[in-house]
Amino acid sequence: MKKILIFYGSYGGGHLSAAKTIASYLQEQYKDEVETQLVDCIEYINKYINKVSTEAYKELAKKAPWAWKHVYNNSQNGALSYVSYTTNRLMALKLNSLLQEFKPDLIISTHPFSSQMCAILKQRGKIHCKIATILTDYHIHAQWLVSYKYIDYFFVANEQMKIDMIGKGISDQRIFVTGIPISSRFLKKYDKEKTLEEVGLSPEKETILFFAGGEFGLGRNMTFLVLKVLIRLFKELQVVAISGKNKRMNKKFRELVKTTKSEDRVKILEYTNKVPELMSACVAVITKAGGLTLTEALVSNLPIAIINPIPGQEEQNTEYLVHNGAAIWIKKGDSIARTLKYLSRNRDKLRAMKERAKAIAKPNSTEDICKILLELN
Repeated sequence: MKKILIFYGSYGGGHLSAAKTIASYLQEQYKDEVETQLVDCIEYINKYINKVSTEAYKELAKKAPWAWKHVYNNSQNGALSYVSYTTNRLMALKLNSLLQEFKPDLIISTHPFSSQMCAILKQRGKIHCKIATILTDYHIHAQWLVSYKYIDYFFVANEQMKIDMIGKGISDQRIFVTGIPISSRFLKKYDKEKTLEEVGLSPEKETILFFAGGEFGLGRNMTFLVLKVLIRLFKELQVVAISGKNKRMNKKFRELVKTTKSEDRVKILEYTNKVPELMSACVAVITKAGGLTLTEALVSNLPIAIINPIPGQEEQNTEYLVHNGAAIWIKKGDSIARTLKYLSRNRDKLRAMKERAKAIAKPNSTEDICKILLELN
């Protein structure tokens, strides 16, 4: 039986979701062939460091995105890159105790820090197993490629990423364009009427899915304005707005819905485990630009409107989708009302975006990654 160790990091939900998806698929489809263990690499090394660094990331991304952009860009090279690499060299020593205890045949990493640590240990001769890195965005950050000579396999979201990596000296035989792993639930067919009735909406009207909360939100003022525009200018549309962990935003949303007397066509959800069902019942999605959410929307063949992407990886994700015709980017200073109105009236544009989403989606990413890894190992 093969022993597979799957590492992720707590910085953003996409790394964890990708790791969980891979672990679940392996356990379901290869339960008699593999033993898996899922580990937060930073949490394992030091819970305090994990808490402090995760909170710092959240606060920078939410309250000072300009500062996060500086950190993100400078962590690719220069002093910050050196500090990051040096820190990971030190933390790798602690991670090594887990590796020596579990003795994996294969390591799968969905975060650049765990990839770096494992590569460092392999370089030092501490481990000898294969290492696979799964990139969870639509553009490469240099941190993913540190010590790349000791990473055996890379799984990326698109062909351009592969081309860029080959340009940096990585063999094309080590790079697989599979897409970002997502739950198999997004591949199922759902009853639209039942889904909408369960949230109290009519299956006869078109519905927009609005990811308004999550870990960082879209920026409080921008988020509130988007919902206000949807309620006041698009009375023929229904809206499902997911506020996530943002309790203040949830409260403001509910007050707005009550004030505008739009309870019959706007539903506010604090949390839902039915995103696949809702995406299958909606005609478009308004969201931030996390790699996982964008991947889910693409696989669901939905036109995407992106607002307030975090500078760095989310802006690069946005640029990729806009360039490929699957999304529009409502930038700071753009008229939200004018842009959304144009999109709602231009059915040809919406159909084209839907087709482009379908064209670049990779719905079988999870299956493909697992199959490739088990065939090669």
